[in-house]
Amino acid sequence: MAAPKNNSFWKLRSKHGRDKIFSKPEILLTEANKYFTYCDENPLKEQKVFHAQGIITKTDVDKMRAYTWEGLELFLGISSLRKYKTQPEYKDFVQVIKEIEQIIYTQKFSGAAADLLNPNIIARDLGLSDKRETNLNIKEKTIADLLKPTENSTLS
Repeated sequence: MAAPKNNSFWKLRSKHGRDKIFSKPEILLTEANKYFTYCDENPLKEQKVFHAQGIITKTDVDKMRAYTWEGLELFLGISSLRKYKTQPEYKDFVQVIKEIEQIIYTQKFSGAAADLLNPNIIARDLGLSDKRETNLNIKEKTIADLLKPTENSTLS
C-alpha cells in the first residue's frame, strides 16, 4: 500500500541525504597519503632482456608510477573529488585539495624532469608546452611575374 497523498512523513527523517564520504579534511589527506604510499611501494614493472656472453637474461625493472587524480579517486572510491574544491558544503576541504594537487603536480614534474616518467606525456597532462611562433610572409609569384621587367631593369 502506498503512502497517502499530501503526507508529511519526509519531515520525520532524522537527516536528509547521505553522509559525506570524508567527514573531515584531515581524513581525506590521510587517505590521499595512503594512495601516494601505495604508488611508491608498487611501481610499474617493465621486463628487460639482456644478452651477455651468449646468455639471455630476463629481469623486471621498476618504473615510477605517476600520481593521478583518476587513480586517487579510484583508490578512494569517489568519482568527483574535485567537487570538494568548488562546492560550498565542502569549503573546509579547499586547502587539503590544493595540497593534494600540488603533491600530484610536483611528483609528475619531478619524475618527468628526471626522465623517470615520459616527459611528453607528463607535459601534456600538466598543461605545459613549448610554444614557438613562426610568421612567414610569402608572396605567391608566377613565372609570368618573374619574367616581367622591373623599373630598374633595362631591355637591350
